[in-house]
Amino acid sequence: MTKIEIYSKGYCPYCKQAKATLNSLGLAFEEYEITGNDKLTREMQARSKRRTVPQIFINDQHIGGGDDFHEALRSGALTHLLNQKIV
Repeated sequence: MTKIEIYSKGYCPYCKQAKATLNSLGLAFEEYEITGNDKLTREMQARSKRRTVPQIFINDQHIGGGDDFHEALRSGALTHLLNQKIV
C-alpha cells in the first residue's frame, strides 16, 4: 500500500489544492497540520529541507511542495511513484 503524507496549514491555498487533487485521484493520505505546532514544523523542515507548505512525501520519498506535486502529476512521475512497491 502506498504511504502518502502531507504537511499543511489550514489557511494555505496550495495545501488545499494539493489535498483536493489527492482526493480527486482517490488517494488516501495522512495529513500533518503544522499550524502552531513547533514539533511538527521542525520535523517537516528536517525531512524536506524546506520551510514552506505543503510538503508531500510518497513512501517516505520527498516529492516537494504543491508545484512539484502537480508537475509530477503532469509528467507521469507521480504514477511511477505510486506504482513502486514498498520494500
